[in-house]
Amino acid sequence: MNISQHIATELSVQNHQVQATIQLLDEGATVPFIARYRKEATDGLDDAQLRFLEERLRYLRELEERRQLILNTIREQGKLTPELERSIAAADNKARLEDLYLPYKPKRRSKAQIAREAGLESLAQALLQDPSQSPAVAAASHVDPAKGIDDVKAALEGARQILMEHFAEEAELLGRLRAYLWEQAVLQARVLADKAEEGAKFSDYFDYNEAIQKIPSHRALALFRGRNEGILRLNLVLGEVGAPDPGEGLVASHFALRDRGRAADAWLLETARWAWKIKIFPHLENELQQRLREAAEAEAIPVFAHNLRDLLLAAPAGPRPAIGLDPGLRTGVKAAVVDATGKLLETATLYPHPPHQRWEEAIQTLAALARRHGVELISIGNGTASRETDRLVTELLQRQPELRLQKVLVSEAGASVYSASELATQEFPDLDVTLRGAVSIARRLQDPLAELVKIEPKAIGVGQYQHDVNPLHLARTLEAVVEDCVNAVGVEVNMASAPLLARVAGLNGSLARAIVAYRDANGAFSSRQDLLKVPRLGAKTFEQAAGFLRIMNGVNPLDRSAVHPEAYPVVERILKTTGRGIDAVLGNGAFLKTLKPQDFIDARFGLPTIRDILAELEKPGRDPRPEFRTAVFKEGVETLEDLKPDMILEGVVTNVTHFGAFVDIGVHQDGLVHISALSEHFVKDPRTVVKTGAVVKVKVLAVDLKRRRIALSLRLGDDSRDQLPSGHRPDPAKRQQTRPAKAESQSALAEAFAKARRS
Repeated sequence: MNISQHIATELSVQNHQVQATIQLLDEGATVPFIARYRKEATDGLDDAQLRFLEERLRYLRELEERRQLILNTIREQGKLTPELERSIAAADNKARLEDLYLPYKPKRRSKAQIAREAGLESLAQALLQDPSQSPAVAAASHVDPAKGIDDVKAALEGARQILMEHFAEEAELLGRLRAYLWEQAVLQARVLADKAEEGAKFSDYFDYNEAIQKIPSHRALALFRGRNEGILRLNLVLGEVGAPDPGEGLVASHFALRDRGRAADAWLLETARWAWKIKIFPHLENELQQRLREAAEAEAIPVFAHNLRDLLLAAPAGPRPAIGLDPGLRTGVKAAVVDATGKLLETATLYPHPPHQRWEEAIQTLAALARRHGVELISIGNGTASRETDRLVTELLQRQPELRLQKVLVSEAGASVYSASELATQEFPDLDVTLRGAVSIARRLQDPLAELVKIEPKAIGVGQYQHDVNPLHLARTLEAVVEDCVNAVGVEVNMASAPLLARVAGLNGSLARAIVAYRDANGAFSSRQDLLKVPRLGAKTFEQAAGFLRIMNGVNPLDRSAVHPEAYPVVERILKTTGRGIDAVLGNGAFLKTLKPQDFIDARFGLPTIRDILAELEKPGRDPRPEFRTAVFKEGVETLEDLKPDMILEGVVTNVTHFGAFVDIGVHQDGLVHISALSEHFVKDPRTVVKTGAVVKVKVLAVDLKRRRIALSLRLGDDSRDQLPSGHRPDPAKRQQTRPAKAESQSALAEAFAKARRS
């Protein structure tokens, strides 16, 4: 099966769809461009299928490249048999390929190699093939001090080393043992000596045992973090303590070794035992722990990707003048005013909170800023002193309703990263770092997507152990998410920053900067065709990018839509056929619904593209993001101490994981809605119920002040007293035990609480 057939089988699509996509990718087409503008070629593969295809294509090509290198290496050694070549050709994953290559892989001079050089290969094979021989007698003829074989014991030790290496490099055996361990082994964690106090956050894993194949991703990553921080020791355990090791038996049975009373049986079984303990098991233990890590990453990275997508596609407040407030106590509240386009107008520092207590002055300053610049929105970062600052703004709104201000608490995750970045330094070279954060907080309310693209995705903080996963794979996945989101929304070329333009299909950082430089030097672009005047922006780049770039007040009304310039002739044909002008057609849904898409199909554009064109003409440049809505935090509930069981509060979902969702309810500590409390019905995937950025109502089930944990429920009918045994104070770590069919183990929930603000 070739690569395209392999991917087609995995995707359950036709081979020609995959072949067409591969050809487009190889020609330099981007996934957003293929998904939107090449539906005829791919028969409508969507962006999720195309991303999977792109990732698998990369993996399988790397596999094929490795396969050819291995074949060439073995061929050069003169050891490539037809049977081995067929086995290598049939290997469908990297582990199997490396197993087959292991005996032929160039390696440092081992004990087995030294023994072979001393002529002990024949002794090893003779004893393996005929166990009736006495090892001592057979070895006697191989004693040769000149070759370093001083006695019978040395000869037998050399023969054993040869067989141990042979056993450890048997591909079929390794495959069987790998599968057996994955099915049967238990991962054991123990706290290292004198590390219990230092590693208290890992206390759930100080004496931990769980079948390796059943460990969920968040627990696996917590275990590996504990090991990496020098707190935990991890070991793979197989079989009961004191019982015969099943691994030894599998090695022996593979080579038909049994104790039948023959002279060499005991020696061969001991060789199999040492091969297992010294060579095979340590190798497979490391490999399976790596497999567990990779499996955990394969789950954790999509969790981050889904949350990031939801955050990037959060509803924008729109182009409205705003004040961004970065709250603080001793250092003051940093304020930045931006106009409707996000341009910085003015900054100030307020000192309403202790120890300064200049409350009245802060209100007057905010009112003056709002009045002077026609501000409509006040965006408050949700960090330290956010609720105190929210109270300040509330009083301003109550005292001066004529300002008609709207206040919103927003996540400030990543704002500090942006503030200290090279990009922020270039944009605001003379502005204090803390004030740059306030600018970012204001802008992310106006347009979350446009502002968040300036921040490294993993710094936004909506992931599940994002600092513990493969950084290359994480970055590649998150970059794809950002690209898909930016292109789904579209970018107004005359307003966009260089970082936002850089995410448009076909563009990169240098081209984005070139577009901005051309715009600054020559004024606004009047048409998409003008983009071809930008230095180094050629026809291929234009093809990829043009459909995702918008020109709102250009000479051609189609330039503000997602209709690609290459398809403008189709629109012209529609106008000619119907006898209407473009202004009479754009936005005229009733008229457009009377048209038959099949009437406008031609040799180049098929039914999918025509349907997309008509839909775009109906709502040109439509924004796929939801309507702007904000949560209203309850007055008087500002700290954990203010929370009481059975309170019903409004909040914002900040993070969704496999075990539940974290919700910001305005007390500086996100609460956890465990997966068992998301719905009255069984929930397999929390994302089917909630998404990052969603406004939800929750009930407080329990508050643990000591460990700063909050247990919440989306089931507003839940009674906190029903969750626990009679006479017990509500505890969020115990509540989940009442629902064993749906809940994770206590250690999973405890770790979930601990990471609420950390991840």
